[in-house]
Amino acid sequence: MNTQELINTARALVADDKGLLAMDESNPTCNKRFAKLGIPQTEEARRDWRELIVTTPGLGECISGAILYDETIRQRKKDGTPLIQAITAAGIITGIKVDTGAKDMAGHPGEKITEGLDGLRDRLKEYFQMGARFAKWRAVIALGEGIPSRGCIEANAQALARYAALCQEAGLVPIVEPEVLMEGEHTLAQCFEVTEEVLRTIFHHLYIQRVMLEGIILKPNMVLPGLACQVQETVDEVADATVQCLLRAVPAAVPGIAFLSGGQSGELASARLNAMNLRFKLRHPWALAFSFARAIQQPAMEIWSGRDANVKTAQHALLQRARCNRAARRGEYSAAMEVTGR
Repeated sequence: MNTQELINTARALVADDKGLLAMDESNPTCNKRFAKLGIPQTEEARRDWRELIVTTPGLGECISGAILYDETIRQRKKDGTPLIQAITAAGIITGIKVDTGAKDMAGHPGEKITEGLDGLRDRLKEYFQMGARFAKWRAVIALGEGIPSRGCIEANAQALARYAALCQEAGLVPIVEPEVLMEGEHTLAQCFEVTEEVLRTIFHHLYIQRVMLEGIILKPNMVLPGLACQVQETVDEVADATVQCLLRAVPAAVPGIAFLSGGQSGELASARLNAMNLRFKLRHPWALAFSFARAIQQPAMEIWSGRDANVKTAQHALLQRARCNRAARRGEYSAAMEVTGR
């Protein structure tokens, strides 16, 4: 493990007001999104979509790292150039999703445990040799009647910590992603309580597994009321609750926090991130960044719809959303940017 290289990579991922682009959806998930838009659910169509993303002119101005799926990191552009080569040429660091998905947790109805630790050491070595320099593992925590249980939180925290230790051993910066889901009727206060417990537990296990905190990136949910909750707090109230929760639970040694969008609209995710950076710029010890998927990609995918003639227009939309999120990191985002892009 090269400690300084891990630290440098982690810092680079949240430097210059940039953020991460999560393009690591599994093939079944990608196919579902394609099906809704009438796009063929084929390997070729997935390749074309990913090539559209990584060849977007100027994307590296806003995006520091791209999280890929196993199929993606092995794909090539139509001209035969490896996609990972195009990503590197754009000044973007390559990352890779390494968990194998959240599965039903035995003995815990309604709860999930993320799998993928078996054989992970060898897979990480291969990805490093292919050019990846960071990785991602997602744990899913549902809120509901009697859940999450302590057993679910502990099991997912242990898996995240073991994954993170293996990543650092292999020279990859681990993205630690505990997602408290938005689905449900829970209040913002309930999400705050569970998110704080989850984060405290995760950092306890990271410490036990001797993970170097200066060489990780945290990818948490924002503190939000459930989608079905009757009370939906304002942008500023969400920003206040999220930063307060993070200050209680996340050590200052962590270089950056890159929020997941978790199903929020692109505009709302940007507005909430903007409020955090505008209201707390001098009060938090870590960079507050983004690691969005649909919140950046969705408008572009809808424009593209699988048609070559729409590629340039779709790329413009993708870059515009990326620019909105870079502005949010600076506390300079406004709804008007959704039209102008600047």
